[in-house]
Amino acid sequence: MTSQGPGRPSWLRYSGIGIEFVAAIAGFALLGYWVDRRWNISPWGLVIGAVLGLIGGMYNMIRESLGAFKAPEDRGSQQPPSKP
Repeated sequence: MTSQGPGRPSWLRYSGIGIEFVAAIAGFALLGYWVDRRWNISPWGLVIGAVLGLIGGMYNMIRESLGAFKAPEDRGSQQPPSKP
């Protein structure tokens, strides 16, 4: 199994991206729902919140997926010594 970070498998990193995507949508949708209840502007707060969550989630997902295809940076002394 290849790892992207110190002791962290790659599948864990990519499953976290999906969780962050859903969390961004849900968080902004809940914020929009609260705005709807507070100022009685239903359904515009929920719609705007969901759209903002989609935009933020997509931005994060695209940024992370593009970073996955970059070549690993030289870590210098952080890499473990090679075995003879």
